Amino acid sequence: MQQKMLFLLLSSLLSSWSALAQKMYHPGCYQLTNFQLVDIENRLIRTDVSLLVQDGLIKEISEDPAVREECDLLDLDGTYLLPGMIDVHTHLSSLESAKVALHSGVTTVRSASVPAYQDVALAHMVEAAKLAGPDMVPAGVYVTPDLGETALADSQLAMMDSIDTEEELRAVVRINVDRGARVIKARGTERAGLPDTDPRKQTYTLSQLEVIMDEAAKLGVPVMVHAHGDEGAMAAVQAGAKSIEHGTFLSDETLQLMKERDCFLVPTHITLWDLVEPGGDYDDPVINMRGRYMIPKSEAVIKRAHELGVKLATGADNRYHPHSTSRVSMEVEHFVRLGMAPYNALKTTTSLAAELLDLSSLTGKLEVGLEADLIAVPDNPIESIKALQDVVLVMSNGQLVVNRLPFGR
Repeated sequence: MQQKMLFLLLSSLLSSWSALAQKMYHPGCYQLTNFQLVDIENRLIRTDVSLLVQDGLIKEISEDPAVREECDLLDLDGTYLLPGMIDVHTHLSSLESAKVALHSGVTTVRSASVPAYQDVALAHMVEAAKLAGPDMVPAGVYVTPDLGETALADSQLAMMDSIDTEEELRAVVRINVDRGARVIKARGTERAGLPDTDPRKQTYTLSQLEVIMDEAAKLGVPVMVHAHGDEGAMAAVQAGAKSIEHGTFLSDETLQLMKERDCFLVPTHITLWDLVEPGGDYDDPVINMRGRYMIPKSEAVIKRAHELGVKLATGADNRYHPHSTSRVSMEVEHFVRLGMAPYNALKTTTSLAAELLDLSSLTGKLEVGLEADLIAVPDNPIESIKALQDVVLVMSNGQLVVNRLPFGR
């Protein structure tokens, strides 16, 4: 009976993916007018400009209002135009979740590991124009001592027990990259989101993390490291991590080293609020109490990191399921609440996030020659950062995904 149910489920999934594959997503030609351009890098709002999108790219930003008859005219009804948001820590793994992310204004994501290389498949679909987006930087399978059910993603992984030795660590990195991963995620400490783990407890040692980094470097991919606790994070930074994920209990010493080595902090602070609030991805009394303790610790680290000049980027750390409540737009709001200037906070989900992903030449800004990844919000986000949570237009790779304009007509 179980085998039959599994067969039916797999058949259904294959059918839905096959049906989607029949559709091709082609970028259109659009002239955008009647908007306020939020120039995050130069810290100003530009008015009386139009923006031309063609072949998936921003072709022109001009003060010339002449109508381009060959393109569809998009009147943005006086809204505010920004680069699409970037989520650098997500477990997005399905077509439905990709749609949810896009509709929230996220046009680029970095996977923080998923089972069975679903992130690699999604990345390939976007690249092949079989999916509108978001663009995906896949991580494949988590490099962690206990692979659990993720080992079923690959026959070689399924033969492994605890991933501890140099040979095993290098093998998991190689398998991931061979399967299409463009970043490696490794573990520095235990999880916060399980009641029977302690997020401060170090898992992989400095020498083990150095092995992971060395193998990843040979293959030309960076490494992100999950680390709430300071010891695990310090070891990760010393080993050469590109970013520290979470970083709830980081010391000044670790933050200083991150600054020196240009290592990013991805606080995923909004996830801690998910631990303490009803609904969302977490609902457990032990986790709830832990979250109440961790939130002020994380807030202090974020403030100190920004003060020291450590680069920050936004990650919602969810699956974009229908019940997921955290979003990177909310992470930006918290950054502002904690004292970050709105323009600086916006950079954490646009140009800084693109820099972390080595995508600055492709996205993260509204500039001629970059991908047409952009969103519109109803109010000035510099004056009201909450406006990011009501995205009324989304364009990904020049494809119009969401358009709720004009209002009231």
